[in-house]
Amino acid sequence: MSKITATYLVHDKKENLEKKAEGIALGLTVGSWTDLPQLEQDQLLKHKGIVEEVTELPGDSAADQFLGSKRTKGLLKISYPSANFSNDLPAILTTVFGKLSLDGEIKLVDLEFDRQLEQSFPGPKYGISGIRESLGVYDRPLVMSIFKGVLGKDLSFFEQQLYEQALGGVDLVKDDEILFENPLTPFEERIKAAKDVLNSVQQRTGEKTLYAVNLTGRTSELRDKARRAAELGANALLFNVLSYGPDVLQELAEDKDIPLPIMAHPALSGAIGSSSLYGIGYSVLLGKLLRYAGADLVLFPSPYGSVALDRNETLSIANSLTTDAISLKKSFPVPSAGIHPGLTPILYNDFGIDSVINAGGGIHGHPDGAAGGARAFRQAVDAVVKGEDFEQYAEKHHELQKALELWGGVPVK
Repeated sequence: MSKITATYLVHDKKENLEKKAEGIALGLTVGSWTDLPQLEQDQLLKHKGIVEEVTELPGDSAADQFLGSKRTKGLLKISYPSANFSNDLPAILTTVFGKLSLDGEIKLVDLEFDRQLEQSFPGPKYGISGIRESLGVYDRPLVMSIFKGVLGKDLSFFEQQLYEQALGGVDLVKDDEILFENPLTPFEERIKAAKDVLNSVQQRTGEKTLYAVNLTGRTSELRDKARRAAELGANALLFNVLSYGPDVLQELAEDKDIPLPIMAHPALSGAIGSSSLYGIGYSVLLGKLLRYAGADLVLFPSPYGSVALDRNETLSIANSLTTDAISLKKSFPVPSAGIHPGLTPILYNDFGIDSVINAGGGIHGHPDGAAGGARAFRQAVDAVVKGEDFEQYAEKHHELQKALELWGGVPVK
């Protein structure tokens, strides 16, 4: 029988992790067990949660001090039979962490879908391989840039900024996640303008750029709006997935009339994943759930920039998006926030060739403008992929040299 297995990090007051685990397994499934007559136990056996593993961890004095008492820290692994839920993410999340999320110091840190259940989900429509094929880029990390300062600006500003970024050689450009429908740069007009700009740049450079337009509005409008985007020639979507929920992402990803890669933005994720005691671990929240739901690219804070996550957290997100243990297509990890060209060696070291280097100020703040910033990133990527000495390579490439003079470099340790 198919099942899903959840792993929880707990800080238990009663110092009995086995009892805690059994209480969760029963409480989220059949409710009670030992007091049931044998016949009823037999009937409910296929619905009963199973404690798979209990691991006590070393004590956490900082957590004890914060919570005001000594706690027993541990990992509880519990499986839930698929007979209990329909094959959709709302049902699964409610089953494994619905009311349990209200029960004290407990955090969902892993979800394992067995292969049968996994096949119920679409996964990315394009994934890493499909996006690479669309761009014709196979041998390096991709480079992405972000629109900056477009609120209150008109379409001509949008067009000029897009032109500069694409001309410099970025592979993807995304809207700012806070750019919603507005009279100065309407959704449909941005798509039409971007199509013309990017076609002209491609004719000039021979390189294709994807523009991810921000898909926003009421949930009931999203499907038709995304279909219209495709009709108008859009080639990617940006989506604030946690504002709507992973199931809405899945609906968009499964729709055959929306043949566009979807880029998932992590807005709101800090409210859900940042605590070490509560919520959902980032490798689940921004990793597995979004890959199952169909995100082709997933943004998350890098370990080095202005909104940094712990390095191990970011590596676990990237692993969830790319591991071969999941049979679905792989999603591009996009470490973001505070990225400049001098960080390229360490980004490449940590996230490898199948990643996207994403920058805002690190492109727009370049002394030669956005085009110069984009070229600096392309030069930085070429240097690390070729295994060149980074500083020596910069001496021969003035855009990269100017970037290093401005922001410095971060050596790989």
